[in-house]
Amino acid sequence: MLLPRICVYAAFLLHLPTTSASANPVITQAPELPTRTHKRRSHDLPPRDIVDDAKSKYSSAKGRLNSKISSIGQNGEPDWFFDLPTGTKAASSAGVTDIEATPTSVLNFPPYANWTDEGAWNVRFHGNIYRQPRLSRERLDDLTNGFLIGPDVEDLPESQQKQARNVTAQIFIVQEDDAGPPVFSLAPAPTLGTSSGGRGGGGGTTPSEDAGAQTVRHNFDVTAQGDYDEFVPIRTNGLQRGDRTDLIQRLNVYTNGTDTGNATAYLVPPEGITVVSDIDDILRITQIWSPKQIILNTFARPYTAWLNMPEIFRGWSRSLQLNGAQPHFHYLTTLPEQVTRNYEEFIFNNFPGGSFDTRPLNFSDVSATLAIRRYLLERVLDTFPKRKFVLLADVSNSDVMKAYPQLAKERPNQVMCVLLRNTTTTDDTFNFPYNTGDFEDLPQRKYMFFNTPDDLTGLDIASGQCYNDSIRQNVTFSYQNLPFGLGEDGDEEGAGSSLREGLSRWWFGVGLAVWGLWALL
Repeated sequence: MLLPRICVYAAFLLHLPTTSASANPVITQAPELPTRTHKRRSHDLPPRDIVDDAKSKYSSAKGRLNSKISSIGQNGEPDWFFDLPTGTKAASSAGVTDIEATPTSVLNFPPYANWTDEGAWNVRFHGNIYRQPRLSRERLDDLTNGFLIGPDVEDLPESQQKQARNVTAQIFIVQEDDAGPPVFSLAPAPTLGTSSGGRGGGGGTTPSEDAGAQTVRHNFDVTAQGDYDEFVPIRTNGLQRGDRTDLIQRLNVYTNGTDTGNATAYLVPPEGITVVSDIDDILRITQIWSPKQIILNTFARPYTAWLNMPEIFRGWSRSLQLNGAQPHFHYLTTLPEQVTRNYEEFIFNNFPGGSFDTRPLNFSDVSATLAIRRYLLERVLDTFPKRKFVLLADVSNSDVMKAYPQLAKERPNQVMCVLLRNTTTTDDTFNFPYNTGDFEDLPQRKYMFFNTPDDLTGLDIASGQCYNDSIRQNVTFSYQNLPFGLGEDGDEEGAGSSLREGLSRWWFGVGLAVWGLWALL
């Protein structure tokens, strides 16, 4: 195991810079309610083309990487998830010719809503419109085997076979751009994940009977990939005004004409605490840096929480409510939306209920994905300028290691805490360097690198306590997790440059080749 790791580090050092809806229970279709057509108002809606906006706003994001291996090493994101077929390409790949005979379905993500100066709740409806092809078992198995590394689907336990086929079927959907905008029915929501808060769900309140009930018709701008993402003001209709309550109100969102687009909307007041958490390797075990393991953990194996993180979140939910700071939980992943239904279900069953963000289909490459994480973060920060934010992730994503401390510096009155799992201390398969340089000018009280969820138990989030001084930080403000102990004593820059000069391009090629074989074992 030592030789592959040395080769990986050699390859990395050569590139060192020279300077330092099934998510919710099935809900009975809502009755038809009085309708209201909403006119588009420019000040209520986000940019129409978020791809161009994100790319231009964050032009410094890293460019497209040239290989799957290098993308995992640099970004912690698997490159094969950036090339999934969509639309007619998906139908062609699956060998489907009768797609028009299948009904239209909707993937609707749990939205958040803010209270506007005009005195209305503004709900961010976002999701995807698609058709699910009918695939034979044989064809579905062939497509599934194209993703698996190692065993074929028939070699997996029966329960894992079913999950692998379901995830593959979710990938080979045909997005609709001409099905017409979705129509939503809203009604009070009695549940909020983890059994309506009974096990410490996300707090919040169920509006009084029929409060907020209405049908939303809006001329959504549906993209060529079937995505829609717009803020729409709704009638108050018995809901509590956002400027007169500290409570988060919940509304069920039903998509008319289908039972596939159900979700829960979270009406979040202007002030309070919002916890924004990544999912992979902070809430669930994914091992996103390992080709074989991420495929098995995403396609086949049951989704498993990382240690006792659900208990930590439920504890925060209870303690923050007791301190009068009812929390809003927001979950974010940059994996493509086709593979996130199981993510939603996992969150709903294990963590406090909350709103959800993922990568839209029109973010189609690595550079765009590096932009979309920060874009989505800034979008929720801009939506709630008076709320305090706690950001959670792990060190395996280079965009997190830059964006999170930068946002904490740029928005000190909003970003209260940055909490990052030090993946190297609890998973010896994570062999990639990470850069803590952007944390150098950030006060220690604003961030903490932690090893296990128990390190978070003593934090008083309600009072803004983000740092447990009993947890050794070992931060060098440079590249860390380098070979031979380099960089652990703050001498990484000189050591890195000297090694860089001594390593040849031959080692780079050998390193990638050996690592590729090793990762598949």
